[in-house]
Amino acid sequence: MKGSDAIEIGIDGSDHSGTCIPTMETMSMMIDGVRFDRLPVVHIKSSPNNTIMSLTDHTGTDIMAVDSCGLQGFRNAKKSTTVAAQATGYSMGLKTKKKGILNVRVKIKGLGSGRMPCMKGVSLAGINIVSITDITPVIHSGRRPRKAKRN
Repeated sequence: MKGSDAIEIGIDGSDHSGTCIPTMETMSMMIDGVRFDRLPVVHIKSSPNNTIMSLTDHTGTDIMAVDSCGLQGFRNAKKSTTVAAQATGYSMGLKTKKKGILNVRVKIKGLGSGRMPCMKGVSLAGINIVSITDITPVIHSGRRPRKAKRN
């Protein structure tokens, strides 16, 4: 398959730009002395009205820090802006750094406008984002239609 849209991936799972796709060895990779599957996770829930972030351990059960645009002082329509999301990400990055964590995985859920800016804020705080996973639920069958109107 020759063409401009073809991507050549090497045997190690990386392409010419340095982007790495997951392989069988990804879970056992070591990042600064910590296994990939043991890294803390930053969960981002981006709704059209707010962006909520939480820092958990690798299992997702032990919550270490929580932050949102509303907690940062943005109110009403300002909570849904990209500036609010970036400020929340920066604040979460500082909280993460205070706990001594420098490498995290990121899981994003939702279709709000704060998806990318909050990751930018986390990286601006000096936190290394090792992987980004989109866990937005996709509805395949849709919802059940309404009952037919009777006259």
